[in-house]
Amino acid sequence: MLSPDELERYARHIVLHEVGGPGQAKLKDARVLVIGAGGLGAPVLMYLAAAGVGTLGVVDDDTVTLSNLQRQIIHATADIGRLKVDSAADTVAALNPHVAMRTHPVRLTAANALEVIEGYDIVADGSDSFATRYLVSDACFLAKKPLVAAALGSFDGSLTTLRPHERNAAGEWNPSYRCLFPEPPPPGTVPTCEAAGIVGALAGVLGAMQALEVVREIVGFGEGLVGRFLMVDARAMRFQTLAYGRDPANPLNGDGARIADLGGHM
Repeated sequence: MLSPDELERYARHIVLHEVGGPGQAKLKDARVLVIGAGGLGAPVLMYLAAAGVGTLGVVDDDTVTLSNLQRQIIHATADIGRLKVDSAADTVAALNPHVAMRTHPVRLTAANALEVIEGYDIVADGSDSFATRYLVSDACFLAKKPLVAAALGSFDGSLTTLRPHERNAAGEWNPSYRCLFPEPPPPGTVPTCEAAGIVGALAGVLGAMQALEVVREIVGFGEGLVGRFLMVDARAMRFQTLAYGRDPANPLNGDGARIADLGGHM
C-alpha cells in the first residue's frame, strides 16, 4: 500500500500506463543490490532511490577520494575519507526517506558473495574489475538472481541483462556473461580508470540506463536486454545493440557446465 506522500512523490510513474499503481507497488516491494558505489553505482543508487525501490543494498569497501568526485555524484567534498557506502546511504536517505538502505562495507569474495546476494531480488553490477564481474555473474547464476551488468571505458560503455538460470520463450537456456566473454583479459592488458581516464558524464549516462533496466526488470515492461549487448560510443554519440546467444561450450550453463560453486574465485 502506498501512502499519500508516496502517491504524490511517484505521481509521474503512476500516471504511466506501463507502470501505474501496481508497478509502483512492485518497486516498493523490490530489493536491489548494487555492486559498487562508484561511477556507475552512484547514479544507479540515486535513480533507484528516486524511483521508490523499497530496499537498496550497496557493496563497497572503498573510501571517498577527491578524484572520485568528477563522476561519483552520490558523494560530496565533505565526504572525502568516509566509507563510500556510508556516504551513499546518507544521500539516499536525504533523497527518499521511504527507501531502506543496507550497507555492505566489504570486498565481495567467493567466501561472502552468495551470502550477500541472497537477501535481494535483483543485482546491478557497477564494479570496475574483471575479477569482480566474473564473480558476480557466477554468483548470481548459482543464486538464481537476475543481473543487470554495466561496464565503462574511457569513452565507451556497455549494458546487458543476464538470466542464464532461466529459459527463454523457445525453451532454450538464456546466455550467461561467459557466453559474451569466455575468459577475462590477461592481467595488465586493460588499463585502469586511474591510468586511462574517463569522461565523468559517461558514467551518469550508463548508470541511468542501468537503473532504467533494473526498473524495467522489476515492473515488467518493454523489451529487456537479455541476449542483447548495448554498446555506447561517447566519441561518436552512437548506440549499437549486438544480439548474442548461449554458447553450449560455456562453463556456467553450457552443455558440459563445470562451474558448480565459487571455488575458482579468490
